[in-house]
Amino acid sequence: MLKKILLFLNDTAHVFTSELKETFLDAGAFLIFIIAMVAYPVAYSIGYVKETVREIPVAVVDLDHTALSRQYSRMADATEQVKTFCKSGSLNEAEQLFYSGKVDGIVLIPDKFEKDVLSGKQTNITVYCDAGHLLLYKQVFAANSYASGMLNAGIVVRNLMAKGKSMNQALVTREPLEVETYNLFNPSGGYGTFVVPSILLIVIQQTLVIGIGLLFGKNYEKRKNKHFIEMLSRLGRSVSIVVGKSFSYVFVYLFTTLFLLGFFYRWLHFPDKNSFLEVYYLLIPFLFAVAFMAIAIGVLFRKRVQPLLFIVFISPTVYFLSGASWPVQALPGFLKGISYVLPTTPMIDAFFKLRICGADLHSLSFEWNMLFIQMIVYFILACLAIKFGLKDKPLSETESHGVTIEAK
Repeated sequence: MLKKILLFLNDTAHVFTSELKETFLDAGAFLIFIIAMVAYPVAYSIGYVKETVREIPVAVVDLDHTALSRQYSRMADATEQVKTFCKSGSLNEAEQLFYSGKVDGIVLIPDKFEKDVLSGKQTNITVYCDAGHLLLYKQVFAANSYASGMLNAGIVVRNLMAKGKSMNQALVTREPLEVETYNLFNPSGGYGTFVVPSILLIVIQQTLVIGIGLLFGKNYEKRKNKHFIEMLSRLGRSVSIVVGKSFSYVFVYLFTTLFLLGFFYRWLHFPDKNSFLEVYYLLIPFLFAVAFMAIAIGVLFRKRVQPLLFIVFISPTVYFLSGASWPVQALPGFLKGISYVLPTTPMIDAFFKLRICGADLHSLSFEWNMLFIQMIVYFILACLAIKFGLKDKPLSETESHGVTIEAK
């Protein structure tokens, strides 16, 4: 029994050292495991450093030309969301500016605006903005909501004071119930805090799958899996291969993720309610689950280019199902079930609860259990894939290159 254990440890150590060496010597694997893990998140996240979109240019079409209409225009321009690019004389002129891309919204103040307001009639401010750009639409609409709300409040308070009420009485009558809103866990209400942490975890998963696939494709192309096949001739050595390979990948990623989710995450000033050490409680089973999954898939790759094509094909689905762009809870039942095939799905939920919301580890039992189950299932699949997928006998050098040597 002791001899078998020592043989297992020896085989595992051999696979670990050889695979770790291959990771740093292979240019493609090094590029994916190290360079891409640093460069891609930095390039992707820089655009979200400001978090929110401000000073969106809008065109104001004032058909009333009164003191009240000019006051409304100034109030909207005073918000941080928009700035008045120009005041157009007609709606057609403003439309030309919109379609030429010079403004991102149009504010139309109708004729008889002041007259209707002073006479107690309801009037409308029309706002045109492109709902296809969610952030621009939200900011233009919010700015005009603030401006109209403040103008309405001023008019109501002034009318109440004209009827003999004091300032305090008028304010209480205007708003008997005061609502205070607090943005929990995302104080700025920024899009970066919402999407970038999810993207960082998806990048970890996708680069790990690509890098492992590249190494499998390279070994198959160059028939360098001979020593693995020899190990498989001994009973149970697929476990040594899977464990050795996975430990080498996880060993590398424990350092790259330290930069990505540690230093880089804090440099972006995202909410950080817990220490990075507690993230490792989730990160280790997540990395092993992804590594086992990648090994199980990597056996299928026969060329280096295939994992790249596979990731290009599958990435939009991974992005959608993982909950980065749309909450998993809002998915249809069958898609929600499929989403838990991916290690990123429970990891993203757990990461947000732990790092952004400040939850304790005890409240992450569901996500941690899901990662642990995925780790076990993908470990079994990886062992089976190695056992039955590497049984091809390595071809000779002449056969592998498809060359026939003719002696003359």
